[in-house]
Amino acid sequence: MTENPTPPPSPIRVTGRFDPELSRGLWLVKWLLLIPHLIVLAVLGVVFWVLTVVAFFAILVTGRYPRALFEFDVGVLRWAWRVAFYGYGANGTDRYPPFTLADVPDYPARLEIDHPAHLSRGLVLVKWWLLVLPHYLVLVLLLGSGGTVAAQGGPGAAFASGAGLIALLVLFAVVALLFTRRYPRGIADLVVGLDRWVLRVVAYASLMTDDYPPFRLDQGEDEPRGPEPGPDDLAGPGTAAVPEQRTAPGTEATATAQDPSSAAPGR
Repeated sequence: MTENPTPPPSPIRVTGRFDPELSRGLWLVKWLLLIPHLIVLAVLGVVFWVLTVVAFFAILVTGRYPRALFEFDVGVLRWAWRVAFYGYGANGTDRYPPFTLADVPDYPARLEIDHPAHLSRGLVLVKWWLLVLPHYLVLVLLLGSGGTVAAQGGPGAAFASGAGLIALLVLFAVVALLFTRRYPRGIADLVVGLDRWVLRVVAYASLMTDDYPPFRLDQGEDEPRGPEPGPDDLAGPGTAAVPEQRTAPGTEATATAQDPSSAAPGR
């Protein structure tokens, strides 16, 4: 029995596809271009956490996250991820992010979260502060000294909270881009993997899923796929694979001649 290294599919899917050609110097002024988005996200961040508190009590009583609140909160996270990918959370595209909560399928940065049919009413009491505490410590490394506060205080600030590992890697990448016109592929895959980690933690702390964020760095532009079904899976549970029996050429006729009854119908 062999282990499949491919992780199971996640209810949270983060995509960040880098432009084939990026401007060498546009990143120098993106902070200015993003001011309107940051203002909007500051307001949306307040509404986001107010609705999360409302969802907390709804889950505690009914075990369900109201779909209307869920779609709004996912939209805010989606907006924040597009801004981060355009700006200094990745600098992965020069295409200006749209002002919308809806999913934009052709935009390079996308976030999808499956609406849960049921959520644990007991976990909602502890997962946003106690269970996710180890991940908050990781966010301090990834986002800087304000990482934990950013994750709790607003999704728009999650990628602009300090000189963490993500900002440092993006700085190395844009300097290389300035002089070589190339964004190092290794840094690009690593940055998206770290951003994916941040978004998984924020979604879990926001009560959107009961799936605990894995301590696993899934690098690359696209979310890793689930395991492909193997021959044993197609055979069905409890079905043993029967090895194929092979006979040497020319032995079939001999066997039939020695036992004529084996060729009779019904045997």
